[in-house]
Amino acid sequence: MKAVQYRKFGGGPEVVDIPVPQPGPGQVLLRVLAAGVCHSDLAVMSFPESAVPFPLPLTLGHEGVGEVAALGEGATGVAVGERVAVYGPWGCGRCAVCAVGRENNCPHAGRLGIFPPGLGAPGALAEYLLVDSVRHLMPIGELDPVAAVPLTDAGLTPYSAVKRSLPKLVPGSTCVVIGAGGLGHMAVQLLRALTPARIVALDVSQEKLDLAAEVGAHEVVLSDGQAASCIRELTAEVGAEVVLDFVGAQATTETAAASAAMAGDISVVGMGGGALPVGFGRLPYNVSVTQPYWGSRSELAELLALARAGAVHAHVETYSLDRAPEVYERLSKGGVSGRAVLVPNG
Repeated sequence: MKAVQYRKFGGGPEVVDIPVPQPGPGQVLLRVLAAGVCHSDLAVMSFPESAVPFPLPLTLGHEGVGEVAALGEGATGVAVGERVAVYGPWGCGRCAVCAVGRENNCPHAGRLGIFPPGLGAPGALAEYLLVDSVRHLMPIGELDPVAAVPLTDAGLTPYSAVKRSLPKLVPGSTCVVIGAGGLGHMAVQLLRALTPARIVALDVSQEKLDLAAEVGAHEVVLSDGQAASCIRELTAEVGAEVVLDFVGAQATTETAAASAAMAGDISVVGMGGGALPVGFGRLPYNVSVTQPYWGSRSELAELLALARAGAVHAHVETYSLDRAPEVYERLSKGGVSGRAVLVPNG
């Protein structure tokens, strides 16, 4: 089968032919219908060898939707031919955290060598994907696989961040969304669907600001050195009750800190390498800072329900598997609008 792999440290993605995996006990083999391309993949390919805890080659792709092709011995709960989304942050499945579906917070996964597909385990940028357990599969019903696949990360991560801050997103509040790309444009839609808050979207790209306005942002602001001042002005100097930073570069974390209101929430989601100092006098009083990592299994189920209701819809660009190196190049230059999706069996 064809697969997109990261094969050597310092290299780029390559389209290769590898054997079709066979499901072992409890496993499920999916015929991949859609797979998302993410900045996290670029981050992994930029890490030095000493910082990567898994061997190469690695089949990329941590957003996957597929059709059940085969079941391993003892695997039950899904049927051959059923279309499912893959929940990515796999945990041990046995601890108290995993028992409530928060495998994204499993404290044992790293020690046990359990990695998400595409971020350590073989991923979805291939014609077939092996999933370790039925519990990591969510039926998508009549949802289009291409539209559904970004929900597994580009939708789930902001959904979890927004849900955490819902008590602060009351009428009259403001939420700042920094970065209106794959995750940011989903965050804007989720905020419109779930809250009455005013949404201010920031980006360096006018095209992405236009997309943010199209999907529901009340205000769009160029993300530059004046952005925080603009937010202060928009909020009568109060600041934003919630700031979601989907870039995470030093410049954007500084904007987040300068934009937050007292007792506000700052979520730094992006992997841009920035840091946000926390300490007395560094931030407004009672500001809470968090670094979200995906979301829970139950949150993915809730998000799929929102999509079925028409409340959220990912803006996607679709490509064949063979064009993966080109897509990653475009992504690295900020040239993807919304989310790039590869269709391995299209």
